[in-house]
Amino acid sequence: MAEAHQAVAFQFTVTPDGIDLRLSHEALRQIYLSGLHSWKKKFIRFKNGIITGVYPASPSSWLIVVVGVVSTMYTRIDPSLGIIAKINRTLDRTGYMSSQTKKVVSGVLFGTGLWVALIFTMRYSLKVLLSYHGWMFAQHGKISRATKVWMGMVKIFSGRKPMLYSFQTSLPRLPVPAVQDTVNRYLESVKPLMKEGDFTRMTALAQDFAVNLGPRLQWYLKLKSWWATNYDLLYITPTHIQAARAGNGIHAILLYRRKLDREEIKPIFLLGSTVPLCSAQWERMFNTSRIPGEETDTLQHLRDSRHIVVFHKGRYFKVWLYHDGRLLKPREIEQQMQRILDDPSEPQAGEAKLAALTAGDRVPWARCRQAYFGHGKNKQSLDAVEKAAFFVTLDETEQGYREEDPVTSMDSYAKSLLHGRCFDRWFDKSITFVIFKNGKMGINAEHSWADAPIIGHLWEYVLATDSFQLGYAEDGHCKGDTNSNIPYPTRLQWDIPQECQEVIETSLSSANLLASDVDFCSFLFSAFGKGLIKKCRTSPDAFVQLSLQLAHYKDMGKFSLTYEASMTRLFREGRTETVRSCTTESCNFVLAMVDPTQTVEQRLKLFKIASKKHQHLCHLAMTGSGIDRHLFCLYVVSKYLAVDSPFLKEVLSEPWRLSTSQTPQQQVELFNLERNPEYVSSGGGFGPVADDGYGVSYILVGEKLISFHISSKFSCPETDSHRFGKNLKQAMIDIMSLFGLSSNSKK
Repeated sequence: MAEAHQAVAFQFTVTPDGIDLRLSHEALRQIYLSGLHSWKKKFIRFKNGIITGVYPASPSSWLIVVVGVVSTMYTRIDPSLGIIAKINRTLDRTGYMSSQTKKVVSGVLFGTGLWVALIFTMRYSLKVLLSYHGWMFAQHGKISRATKVWMGMVKIFSGRKPMLYSFQTSLPRLPVPAVQDTVNRYLESVKPLMKEGDFTRMTALAQDFAVNLGPRLQWYLKLKSWWATNYDLLYITPTHIQAARAGNGIHAILLYRRKLDREEIKPIFLLGSTVPLCSAQWERMFNTSRIPGEETDTLQHLRDSRHIVVFHKGRYFKVWLYHDGRLLKPREIEQQMQRILDDPSEPQAGEAKLAALTAGDRVPWARCRQAYFGHGKNKQSLDAVEKAAFFVTLDETEQGYREEDPVTSMDSYAKSLLHGRCFDRWFDKSITFVIFKNGKMGINAEHSWADAPIIGHLWEYVLATDSFQLGYAEDGHCKGDTNSNIPYPTRLQWDIPQECQEVIETSLSSANLLASDVDFCSFLFSAFGKGLIKKCRTSPDAFVQLSLQLAHYKDMGKFSLTYEASMTRLFREGRTETVRSCTTESCNFVLAMVDPTQTVEQRLKLFKIASKKHQHLCHLAMTGSGIDRHLFCLYVVSKYLAVDSPFLKEVLSEPWRLSTSQTPQQQVELFNLERNPEYVSSGGGFGPVADDGYGVSYILVGEKLISFHISSKFSCPETDSHRFGKNLKQAMIDIMSLFGLSSNSKK
């Protein structure tokens, strides 16, 4: 009962002798420390808001400008061209200031105005400079003199020591391409996939759209544009104690959150440290939940959250993250996790499979939430889940790479993190952190708030911090001491009626059908990596994408519309654009590879043409000249205006039977794979987006490894993820052989 008493700051009882008042000094102390922590956080945010608000200048530069202006006034030089004198005359009307005071105040006001004007000038100049993307289309490895001058100008106007959000106001808006350009690029992308008659019909539809309806929709889109602005380390398991791995992992995530709150995470740059990318997606990483709605879902984001919710054996526990006004240490978090693991209580009625609501159809979940979770203990408990910093699952299974059975173990590991048992991850939370019984861990991320590179950035930091900074004691526990004064985790209480339990079971059944249908193949390609590919003087991404085209043709005997995710974070609040990787050039290369009459020289020539084409399409997508986002926005406008477009309807109904995505390594400085080759991660994956297609995710790990994740559906008789994986491995080797470089060659 001691824990319960600590939760109450004071209590009073009315007795015949008067009022009996009892104070809990420890509880009052915790309230004081909690308030102190909150004000510290507010002050840091306020300070960062000022620093970011005046960037690329600094607050101290205001003093320099003002002192400089005032100093020139005493040398009888007027830097304001008469403006200071006008300010002085205006102040003279007040009659409250001496002549000397008016002179100083006039100088300070003009200096402040000049400082603000310089800030806006620098920002606008930087925005204009960042709107130039010609450097991206230059030949790889060659930088022209004009580009070097441009880079120098960008660095001059970029200021010093930027914080995470420093460049947000200086990033250009995503441009709206010309309708005719988008239509032409679309027709070019589908030409190799259509028969001549179908292509002729589509061309007529497209050109009619470009001339008639397209310009009208484009006008509205232009108007809007002006005001709208995962996996663990494979070979290393530093401890097999589940609670200890959770302690270090959760603490590392919270250290990252603290850096994020303080904007201490460095912005991501391209072209060395020259061109900044948008950082907006980081804002909703923590304290965020997706809220179901009957018409549309919404994202609920809190500025702060001081607790997490932990799921174990069908029970939900609320765990506070702070004690004595400070963040819990790894050993203290381990202690809390072990208390949960040791808790013998049973799940309440309907509690064990409750999270299946987040895995099934959205409308039943939205109706259930409104009917059964709007008041009482259910509301309090659901609030605890949805308002948590993130969700944690102490998984009862053992997962991870096993050398004696690499294929089955990797596939099981991937599927577990993708969907688990469909009721042991809260799929609406931005992050579900999963720790398995044998100490392996991973993340399941909800996708609407951000794209894969954002969660990947967090995970790189967590793995490096866990391994190289926090570490473990010799007995496998977290370093440090336990703390018996920390209150036990709190069991969340539920009162779930039978009607809601029936919806939970229905949601679980539909989710299980989807999950059991996922055919997942995860493997490391170790014959070579990007180090050898770069010796071929080609883009590693283009090499992999052309390998995917060759593998797909050998697997399916045909070409398919292909999606590759490309980022648009060169622009403010940019997300993704589509690279249509199946092109006329890639098809010509693939057909040459399967034609025994073609020579190596001819195949190599076609490969270079296709690779160059792919890189060009990537650059177009990154610089705002892609196809699919523009067409989708035009479709949205057409729906708003209630006009029908046969062209747009047909375009948006085309299935992506090969959906691909590369997860980039962003913080290579955290892991020295030459010195520690065993510290490799297999990246992350996703499910297929078409019932009869493949989903392929890959990560270029260091210089010598490429990790692949291939998904499809068992219910489709035409697809087989492991068969595709074998075709992909062979395609990679076959293409490399064109260059006369064998696996691990030093040529």
